[in-house]
Amino acid sequence: MDLNQKIIAGILAGFFLIALLRVFSTPLRLVLKLLVNTLLGFAALWVVHLTAGFTGITLGLNLWNALVVAILGVPGFVLLLLIQWVL
Repeated sequence: MDLNQKIIAGILAGFFLIALLRVFSTPLRLVLKLLVNTLLGFAALWVVHLTAGFTGITLGLNLWNALVVAILGVPGFVLLLLIQWVL
């Protein structure tokens, strides 16, 4: 493989990488947004757990709460607080 073939292979590999990034940019952005929402929701649950002694507000970390917070993020956390307040 001479130098010209290596340069052409490198250019083609670069174009292939750019094409892959463009194809998968939307799904990756969606996954990143879901991950950020999940982390923020669990951080809110953790803060409520830490301040439960002062505020009297408690939310248990069970499967239902974890699913709601993982899917909806902070709005799911607020929903859980409203449901606990109403019931």
